Amino acid sequence: MSPAQTFSSAPAIHMPGYMGKILRVDLTTGRMWDEPLNAAYARDFIGGSGLGARYLSDFITAETDPLGPDNPLIFMTGPLVGTSTPAAGRFSVVARSPATGLTGEANSGGFWGPELKRTGYDGVIVTGQAEQPVWLEIREGRPPTLHEADKLWGLDMYATQDAIREIMDDKRVRVACIGLAGENQVLYAGVMNDHGRAAARTGLGAVMGSKKLKAVAVTGRAKPPIFDDGGNKDATREVTNFVIEDITAQMLRLGGTLMSMDVGPIVGDVSGYYYTTNELNGIEDHINAGQLSDALLKRHVPCFRCPIACGREVELPERVEGHIDGPEYETAVAFGPLIGSSSLEDATYAGHLCNLYGLDTISCGSTIAFAYYLFENGIIDESVTDGLELRWGDAKPALTLIEKIARREGFGELLAQGAARVGEALGVPELAIHANKLELPFHDVHAHSGQGLVYAVSTRGACHMAGDVYHWEQGREAPEIGCGYSYAHDESREKMEVTANIIDFRAFTNSAIICHFEEVPIPYFLKLWCSITGWDWRPEDISRAGERIYTLKRALNHRLGLTRANDTLPKPLLEAYETGPTAGYVPDLETLLDHYYSVRQWDAETGKPGIEKLLELGLDAWVFELWGHHAQDWAKAG
Repeated sequence: MSPAQTFSSAPAIHMPGYMGKILRVDLTTGRMWDEPLNAAYARDFIGGSGLGARYLSDFITAETDPLGPDNPLIFMTGPLVGTSTPAAGRFSVVARSPATGLTGEANSGGFWGPELKRTGYDGVIVTGQAEQPVWLEIREGRPPTLHEADKLWGLDMYATQDAIREIMDDKRVRVACIGLAGENQVLYAGVMNDHGRAAARTGLGAVMGSKKLKAVAVTGRAKPPIFDDGGNKDATREVTNFVIEDITAQMLRLGGTLMSMDVGPIVGDVSGYYYTTNELNGIEDHINAGQLSDALLKRHVPCFRCPIACGREVELPERVEGHIDGPEYETAVAFGPLIGSSSLEDATYAGHLCNLYGLDTISCGSTIAFAYYLFENGIIDESVTDGLELRWGDAKPALTLIEKIARREGFGELLAQGAARVGEALGVPELAIHANKLELPFHDVHAHSGQGLVYAVSTRGACHMAGDVYHWEQGREAPEIGCGYSYAHDESREKMEVTANIIDFRAFTNSAIICHFEEVPIPYFLKLWCSITGWDWRPEDISRAGERIYTLKRALNHRLGLTRANDTLPKPLLEAYETGPTAGYVPDLETLLDHYYSVRQWDAETGKPGIEKLLELGLDAWVFELWGHHAQDWAKAG
């Protein structure tokens, strides 16, 4: 029997680029209802992680338990999603993060996001907790339905997708789901979709597991309304042709994201041996795009309407039947250089296991590498690691630990809580590499001063997607929005202005939503954007929207307990390497922060966005919440 449930429909609002309504689901009561899209929210916060954060702010307080019924799980698309825009087949998942306690967000590619819009919804907001496992079916033209998921609970994410398509008797169905890690509420479990795509970071799969929501299946044929069909066709043609001819896109098409292993080690951008060096001792000769293509690759895999096709399917015939998802750059580094391993096959298989169980490969790999570091330095031994010898260069124990983590068994129970908590439990918190309890990605702060700053001030914890400074310093430019190249070790206020502009732009692109790899010139993009939304935007409107979104998330984090003390990096990262491409250099984080606060017009003592800046961005409601009686004093003085 299906859980008791009711559904109330409601008309959508008309807003070009949007379907005009949100599906609300209360798993505690089984009640579901349509809610008209809040047009003011959408206009100011766009979609994706921005619009998700705006809705999130209506639900949570400092007391909200990330794994409790009051923490909403928000799936959100954006105005570009589901249109003919190339590389815009993405969606965001937003909630309070159980890993960090701050705003949690993750986004994923594939086809699930566009398919959700084809059901007639811009997003889904799930609250409450089901008594027994359930999955949600959303079909265009039919009431949404909750189904019992007892027979799905315990399945890996690949088997879950297949099973639901069989139940629905429709191969077109797209499924977002959790694996064993999400069911067991591993703090870095992700939400998986479209074979091996993942909204991986900040533990939102654990939130989904806490609600006993195994999957959300979507299918439909509705089309987003376009403001100017003719203009959109012309703009889409221009953008698509540009992407096809763009040299960076061609490199990604040829090598996938792993091509960063062909370039990064030269400038010291790749972290090795648990962030203790950027000298890889020849590992880069074995783990790189060419080796993947020559030894394992079977085909390139695109997301929805993407001409780049950076995804990879590979074969490991001695370990897995059929094709599996190939490793992205971050996955390959996590289970390669970060543990001193040069085995591409082991790194590929590790990524496959993380996908099976639904684990964020960055946090999982980094936490396991921390265990290797502690073992190599004599801080833990086999009595702690369930008899495993964690030696640099040997990836086999890491493969065992992945399963232990997903099942929360033995040593895996501790590792399932992430590096910061591992460090605290073992009495060495200063050795754990993270920012705000989110493990660092693998673009080294010694190579790019601005990247360290981004990790420290990212609203979801250490995040390279919040501001890909390393990418812009490879030569990308967008002068219309103040983004472009600057000297990698520059620590000036001007450098922090560029870094802030990059962060704002990424806040916008993560809300629009569009893939970071689509490097379309701003004039081309604006022509496309305006043809879809009907908004008469200029470059400064992109920057302002991004700044508003980023500042909202910052303000929300202050509600959740963030202070200036959170804007930091672990001590080991702030020590110079003695050898290697960046020998002798370490970013002066305090100097960078002082400049950054000045650029942002944030208060130097508290780290809060200033009153004038909040008002300038239309965030008036946050003035009193952040500043209390100081806001009244400010108003009287003004």
